[in-house]
Amino acid sequence: MAVNRTPAAMPAPTFSDLGLPAALVDVLTAEGITSPFPIQQATMPDALAGRDVLGRGRTGSGKTYAFLLPLVARLSGSGTARRPKQPRALILAPTRELATQIHTALAPLARAAGLRTLTVFGGVKPNPQIQGLRNGVDVLVACPGRLEDHVRSGHCDLGAVEVTVLDEADHMADLGFLPGVKRLLDRTPDDGQRMLFSATLDAGVDVLVRRYLTKPVQHSVDSAQSPVTKMAHHVLHVDGRESRLDVITNLTAAPGRTVVFTRTKHGAKAMARQLNARGVRAVELHGNLAQNARVRNLAEFSEGRATALVATDIAARGIHVDDVSLVVHADPPVEHKAYLHRSGRTARAGAEGTVVTVMLDSQVGDVRDLTRKAGIKPTITRTTAQHPVLTQIAPGERTFGEPVTVSRSSSGSSAGGTRSGGGRSGGGRGRGRNGSAPQGASGGGASNRSRRRGRGGATSGGGTGSGAVTTTHSAASFSSSRRGR
Repeated sequence: MAVNRTPAAMPAPTFSDLGLPAALVDVLTAEGITSPFPIQQATMPDALAGRDVLGRGRTGSGKTYAFLLPLVARLSGSGTARRPKQPRALILAPTRELATQIHTALAPLARAAGLRTLTVFGGVKPNPQIQGLRNGVDVLVACPGRLEDHVRSGHCDLGAVEVTVLDEADHMADLGFLPGVKRLLDRTPDDGQRMLFSATLDAGVDVLVRRYLTKPVQHSVDSAQSPVTKMAHHVLHVDGRESRLDVITNLTAAPGRTVVFTRTKHGAKAMARQLNARGVRAVELHGNLAQNARVRNLAEFSEGRATALVATDIAARGIHVDDVSLVVHADPPVEHKAYLHRSGRTARAGAEGTVVTVMLDSQVGDVRDLTRKAGIKPTITRTTAQHPVLTQIAPGERTFGEPVTVSRSSSGSSAGGTRSGGGRSGGGRGRGRNGSAPQGASGGGASNRSRRRGRGGATSGGGTGSGAVTTTHSAASFSSSRRGR
């Protein structure tokens, strides 16, 4: 008689099994990273072999290491010398925050391989970036606009680029960066390796694929429309803007980190000011802030000194902060893609998370269409700030500090604020949703856990002032420092 046997499950491959050099595996092990994510398992063998790769996975799926690890491995094994003004690898990112966080994840890998790295983006003085390019870099992480400036002025030559990566390619298209991206890619060698990673593969991305990738190997690790399975979606129907603010205040006063999205820069500034006035320590993030204010505010949020981040869509792709367990759409986004990208700030790398959309009477039809196109079925509740559903969504005791009045000239950070109450800061809850303290962050807010979960941490200190992080990493000195720990 035939016996049905279920084959034993195959063990998940290790980074060594995928072909990653031992020196880089050691770096990952030191960071507590022992198992590759699905997007890394899928793309790494092809990327290490030098093939063009098209990778799609939702935000938080581990795409950053999926391209950083093979990029560093290939550069360290190519034997090409570093030359002034001619980077050997180029990583393009749509926002300053994302560029800085990619660099944060890259730094220990480059250190192990003895590579020099540099970040380039706008909003800061160009001279430190120009000097860094003159000194020669192996890996250049850049936003398209400022890099085009350096190319036009003769300070950067892309003719020696061996590996090119486009991260968040669909966001590049959404922001209108494709013409500049094409001009930059036209300056890279046709025979170089190109990797494109994106959360969605739409028409704008397809233009880049057809024009610049040669017989790309495509890997998708989840549905293009898929929200994270461990993400709960709620729509809270309120009766007016005052009730909207009351509900958002209630949610952001709960334990843990919350990201609140508004549609406009003015709305983000106003919401942050209102929350601070009610004793919820909030910082803002939007395009009107100077770069040092953006870095400072993001660091305050990453390190727990501020427990609410009020942001425009610049942050939907531009920040990767660990342990964000609640996302609030104070203004419902126009497009379903924006909803999914915003919502992706929570439930990252297998964690659980909750997404709330606050809906006015006039927005009922728009929100219905939005959720249908996003492929979700939210729980809809007509609510006030006293409704018990709020404690179900965000459990825990509500905590308020002294009201904080933030100066209009302070760029939304606590540096320019005055406290209307007593002597203590209105800050901080600083607890995770389970009541524990958030994991500390070094270098401006990169938590260890965010790096362990396959993405770069929060923005590093190199983003302040110069906007250029030039780092020469010595493999020998890294090995000796590792042994000394």
